[in-house]
Parts: sequence; C-alpha cells; structure tokens
Amino acid sequence: MKRVLTIIAAVFVALVLQAKDYRVQSPGGEVSVMIQNGESLIWSVSLGGEVLIAPSELSLTLADGSVYGPKAKFRKVTRKSVNQILPAQNFKRGSVKDSFNELKLQAKEFDLVVRVYDDGAAYRFVTKKGVTIASERASFNFPGDHKAWVPYVNPGRKLGDQFFSSFENLYSNIGLSEWENGRLAFLPVTVSGVGGVKLCITETDLRNYPGMYLTNPDGGKCLQGVFAPYPKVIEQGGHNMLQGIVTEREDFIYKGSEGEALPWRIVVIAREDKNLADNDLVWRLSAPAEGDFSWVRPGKVAWDWWNDWNITGVDFPSGVNNDTYKYYIDFAAANGIEYVILDEGWAVNKKADLFQVVPEIDLPMLSKYAIDHGVRLVLWAGYWAFNKDMEAVCEHYSKMGIAGWKIDFMDRDDQPMVQFYEKAARTAAKYHQFVDFHGAFKPSGLTRTWPNVLNHEGVAGLENMKWAKPDWDEVTYDVTIPFVRLVAGPADYTQGAMRNAAKGHYAPINSEPMSQGTRCRQLAEYVVFDAPFTMLCDSPSAYMKEQECASFIASIPTVWDETIALDGSIGEYVVMTRRSGSRWYVAAMTDWTSRDITIKLPVTAASATLWRDGVNAHRNGQDYKKETISIESDSVTVHLAPGGGCVLVL
Repeated sequence: MKRVLTIIAAVFVALVLQAKDYRVQSPGGEVSVMIQNGESLIWSVSLGGEVLIAPSELSLTLADGSVYGPKAKFRKVTRKSVNQILPAQNFKRGSVKDSFNELKLQAKEFDLVVRVYDDGAAYRFVTKKGVTIASERASFNFPGDHKAWVPYVNPGRKLGDQFFSSFENLYSNIGLSEWENGRLAFLPVTVSGVGGVKLCITETDLRNYPGMYLTNPDGGKCLQGVFAPYPKVIEQGGHNMLQGIVTEREDFIYKGSEGEALPWRIVVIAREDKNLADNDLVWRLSAPAEGDFSWVRPGKVAWDWWNDWNITGVDFPSGVNNDTYKYYIDFAAANGIEYVILDEGWAVNKKADLFQVVPEIDLPMLSKYAIDHGVRLVLWAGYWAFNKDMEAVCEHYSKMGIAGWKIDFMDRDDQPMVQFYEKAARTAAKYHQFVDFHGAFKPSGLTRTWPNVLNHEGVAGLENMKWAKPDWDEVTYDVTIPFVRLVAGPADYTQGAMRNAAKGHYAPINSEPMSQGTRCRQLAEYVVFDAPFTMLCDSPSAYMKEQECASFIASIPTVWDETIALDGSIGEYVVMTRRSGSRWYVAAMTDWTSRDITIKLPVTAASATLWRDGVNAHRNGQDYKKETISIESDSVTVHLAPGGGCVLVL
C-alpha cells in the first residue's frame, strides 16, 4: 500500500510541476522572469512589476519534426544563487561582480536555464544529445509600439541574401511597427521600453551555433529571431578571392554531434541610458578562459591602410614596401606604440596564400627591425587564406616574431563560420598570437573565453569616412554605439584622424581621409570606446605634425581597472570615466548639437589637464585647446562644439 501511495504521490508531483508557472527574481528583487509551460513554452520579463517583455514563445524544432518546448515534461527543477567577484583580463574593469539567481528546468531531451540579474535576464537551451535543429523560435514581445535603434543588414538585399553581411550600418531609430518588411537586423538591438527603460537584446557564449538576427515579420510589437541556414556549398570568391560564398544552404540551422549548451539569449535592462554604456552582462554570461593567457599584450597599433600609406617628407616612394614600414616602425618606437600592422597588400593579391609575400616586402627583416626597436608586427589576413593554412601559417609567422592577426572578410555567422572564430582563436593562442576579427559579427563571449581575441569589428567605424556620402552621419552614430553595439563588447572602430571636419565640411577622400566632428572628439573616442587593441588610423606624417595630440593618444591605456558611465542619452551625448592605476580619464562626446556638459568628477582633485574644443571648432574641426585647470568643486562644466568632445585627465 505504501508503494502505491508513493507512486501516486510521485505522479501528482509530476503533474503539478508540468502545470506550474516558474518565477525567478534578481538578487535585488526588481527584475523578474516568468516561465509558463502549456501549449507553448513562454517567458516574460518584468521590472518592478511593470512588464517589459510580454509573454513570448521559446522553442527548438528539430529536423525530424519534434519540438523542444511546448508541453515539456520537466522532471526536475533546481535553483541556485551566485554572488562572486571575478578577475577580468584585457577588459574595461579589473574585476567583475557576478550576482544572479538561476532556475534550471530539466526535461528528458533538454534543459531550459534562466538567469536573472539586477541589470538583465537571459535564458539558454541545453540539449542532452546530438541533434539537428531546423529552426529556433526566440521571440521578444513588447507591450507597446516602442522606439528601437535598429542596425539593418545590407540595405536593398532580399531576405535570402542578408546572411552575407559585414555587420556594419548606421541605426534606424524607428517604432517597432515601422520595421521594414522582410529586413533583418543584426545584434545588438536596443529598444526604449515601458517608462523609458532601455532594453538591449543580444547573445553570448556563441561558439557552435549560428548567430541570431531579429526581424518583425508581422509589423507588430513582437521581434523574432532568425538564423542563417547551414551552408551546403561554399565557394571561394568575393573580395580578392578571400571570402567564402554560400551558393546553396541546407534546410536546417545547426547540427550537433553531442549535447551542448546553446547561446544565451540576453535582455540587458537599464533604467537610465548611461547604464547600458558600461554594462558587462555579455562578459559575465560567457565561458571563462582555460589556461594561461598572461602572455597576451593589449596595446595600440600604427595602421597603414586608412591613411593610404600616405607619408611625406621622405626620399622614397611610399606604399607597400620595406622603407615605408621601417618608417612606421620608427614612428611607433618613438611614441611608445606597441604594434605596427601590415594590412592588405603584403601578400600576393588574389592568391589567397599567406606564404606568397610580394617582392617589395622582406618580412623576416622587418620583423627583426621592429623587435629591435621594441615594436611587434601584426599581419592582415583574408578569411579564406587564413582558414586553409591556419596551423602552418600561425606556426611559420610566430617563429618570425609576428605578434598577431587581423583576420578579415568572414562576413557570415552561420554555424561553420562561428566555429571558425574559435578555431582561429585556439590556433593563434597555441603559438602565442592574438586575433583582431574584421568583417566580423559582434562580440559574443570569445574575448573572455579566449583572451587573445582582443577585438571585433562589427561596427560602422571610421573606415567609412574614406568613401561615405556627405549625408552619412558618423557623429550621431558615435554617440549611439555606446548604448547599443558596445554593450556586446569591444569594437575596432579605428579612430585617431588628424583631419577633422566641422559640420558641412566633410568630403570622402581616399588618400587623405577625414573624420566628422572635432579633433577633441577623436581624442575622446580613445576613452569612450572599448578596444584592448586600438588603431591609430592616420599616417605617421600626420601625427608628427600634430605631435601634442599624437603623444596624448599614445599615452591613453587600452584596458582599465575601472569604468563608470557618468551620463548619456542615446544618440545625443555620452560621458564616460575610466581608471588605470591612480589616473582617471573622463571623456564626453556630443552629437551635432553644441552643449555644455557638467561632469561630476569620480575623485577629488585640485587640478586636471583638459583637452577641449577650441572656440572656433564649430568652423574648423581641428581647433582645440589643451590647458591645466583648477578644480574648486566636485564637478567641471565643459563646452562641446557641434560634433565635439573633451577629455579630462585627473
């Protein structure tokens, strides 16, 4: 009789579990996630009782037609709380507070794991065996027709072509119902939710799964995840035969040989815009590094391509040749710049073979010359060339003293391409080389998992100023990305222009490119933007003519002990402060509106060095003023010209 009662009790408990709603709250109790399991598996997110994400469906549909999610029979429910301090390497702070409550719902075929933080919520599926996934339903249903900052993929392309993308575009600030029919957006996407609370949607721990896009298929209030189908046929082609062009795709998105944790789907929550600008939830949810990465050296790099190898006052023709690169190395050595990059041009064009070096370049000689001067070389590599000879290439050039790779033109994030990123990081790490991914999707956790991954592009950075039409608004973009793109992680924006255009004065000039906005804006970007590996985009000749600014840029750290967002409004202005050792850097940037910014100082100081827009910076973007100021209170007010910026060093 006792055995029968035990069985009945077990069945009753199982039925109760299947019918139950599951709630998990943040450590502070303000953020709450509800999981409802019935005809559909649904999640919703609230802040202080206000619904931010209305009930939204979650599921995985397998290639055999079975579905993980609806009517799931959860056999076990576990909860845990974590409160810890984690050391961080090559990051915007030296340590990270990681505090969350977790709910794990365990079914026979899969687990659903939910984590709730005071600044966001995330969930992920964990498969128990190898499966082939035909589609994933990841939805974000909003209570109203909220405004969003949307980075559309490749304007003008049809849906089927949008999976081939450089992941860089300006933002369309639109209502959800205004989303263009059939258009995909790459992540992150930020939405202004109930009461002005900002929600940034992205993902992390993306290692063996296609990246997520968002679209609005019904023109309503619900955004849906979209994923690139698995490539069936990939052909060499594209830019100088360096890209992998998908000509045919499978009818599934993912194929796993064993069970694994799929990426975290994240909603970052910020009551104030500024709280997005220093958020590190993507880092917290990514996998920690394994092994010793103390050999990785972040720093700055003198770059050749943006300035078109345009140096002056020399007695040799500038270009891709030994004399030009020795000049760059001499410049880097004289200014304490750690690296010089050889961008596209050092390897024979259209061969996709990194062992074929153009005759004008003697790489062993240049590498030794650089090392003898306290500088290391970094090589640019097209994706196809690097991928086909990865192990041999890394081994060969590491023996030559090459410090790392800028790998370009991946331009996809389907499952095989995502696998490439980790393979590249692992292989480079084996030979103590770092990686900077260009033509790349947003950071999604690898910068923590593989600390030799120092940067990602995935940003419409300063390279666009070589060819953009005059109506391209880089200035507004600059004060938008801290609240959207940079929430995901560092960006190789490639700032540092010495030709600076006030409003209405910009023009695209390939060999003498310029920035939009003021000189001090360029200086401020070295503090506002995260980038452990940071370019100096202009030519050594340009910097030598502006030695005061060049020396200052070279002195700014690229990784930090502390980062605090002081103020900001998406698309309008941003104020950041960062600490390295005992020195604080405070920087502000504005859109095309001039404004007086009152900066509350992070520490008490009697004086500071201030770099600010000159009185005529609204007419000539290169006008700036460096001065030592006395500080008589806990704040400083600085005037920013249109497209302007400032840096305060305490």
